[in-house]
Amino acid sequence: MPYGPDMRASDGDREKIASRLRDAHAEGRLSLGEFQDRLDALYSAQTYGELEPLVRDLPVTRTPRTQAVVPDRSGPTADHPARPARRDKTMAAMWTVWAAAVSVNLVVWMLVTVTSGWTYFWPAWVAGPWGAVLAAITVGRRYSRD
Repeated sequence: MPYGPDMRASDGDREKIASRLRDAHAEGRLSLGEFQDRLDALYSAQTYGELEPLVRDLPVTRTPRTQAVVPDRSGPTADHPARPARRDKTMAAMWTVWAAAVSVNLVVWMLVTVTSGWTYFWPAWVAGPWGAVLAAITVGRRYSRD
């Protein structure tokens, strides 16, 4: 069923338009005041007919990581490319898990060292290789994104 101007827009549709407005502001196509006015109108919009005028005068730019954010009137698309922000959150979660595991290992090592004398620093075998792999993934992702 094709999209019509009177059909209700979803939060995802609004986020696509917000992304396009942010890009236009970053490119100097919208002043700060105009950008804020359009964002206010965007988040109070209910239908596709209210969304379309907000980006009607902005060019559609397509890059490998983004797609046009004007509501598609022919129907929804199945492909939604990953956003860099999501990838950063994934890496932050991976680093948080690493930090938690290393912290637990350090506490255990410290308790063993305090109670029975100095012992070999075995937490390095947990922190080192795992941290090196995460660092390589982080650098690779940032390099491929840029």
